[in-house]
Amino acid sequence: MAGEATTGGCEKLHKALCECHRRVASGPVRESVCRHLNRSLAECLVAEACPEESEAVRSLCSSGGTALKRSQCQQAQLSLSVCLSSHTS
Repeated sequence: MAGEATTGGCEKLHKALCECHRRVASGPVRESVCRHLNRSLAECLVAEACPEESEAVRSLCSSGGTALKRSQCQQAQLSLSVCLSSHTS
């Protein structure tokens, strides 16, 4: 999966996260300083691997809402989980 992190639209985020890790010593400070890059890279990779499912979660789970919307959000999260599982060995 390391090769996937440097392909497509996630390459710049991967390079930025590597640079952050290079500049900041390991530990809680690094986790805090690099957190936004780590999260952005993770979201990018998920969206690249499962674009439709990722978009469904983003749109259906962005806010509270009715019981129906919450149910649709849970279904979208399950579909994303299944999609991501299909990309693991």
